[in-house]
Amino acid sequence: MKIQRRNKANPEFSLAAMTDVILLMLIFFMITSSAANQSAIDVNLPKAGAVDDNIPNPVTVSIKPDGSFFIDDNPVNKGELEKSIVDKLAGQTNQSFTIRADENTLHKDVVFVMEIAEKHKFNIAIATVKDK
Repeated sequence: MKIQRRNKANPEFSLAAMTDVILLMLIFFMITSSAANQSAIDVNLPKAGAVDDNIPNPVTVSIKPDGSFFIDDNPVNKGELEKSIVDKLAGQTNQSFTIRADENTLHKDVVFVMEIAEKHKFNIAIATVKDK
């Protein structure tokens, strides 16, 4: 005697659920990509509304408007800046430093210091003042 099952699985595949998931992913990526690009518009960097004072960066690189560089209040020549930063951060677990640039400093001087950080994979923070 042959026994038949009452409930058979339906072998058809429904694309409705997959279409819903893809639509939700598309909406998510459209919203997050538009929110990520909004911060690139503001160029008034020396002042900031929210400043986190709890970032531990023991090494500070200061840049004056005349193009002179300082590491922790000690003057350093531009040619010796990279070696001085590497020597200061060698052996530290938190290999990061803060860039303190005057608002009238040339952009190329700030980028020069940022390139040093990129070359050696150091983390950097840019110091700002609170906007009143």
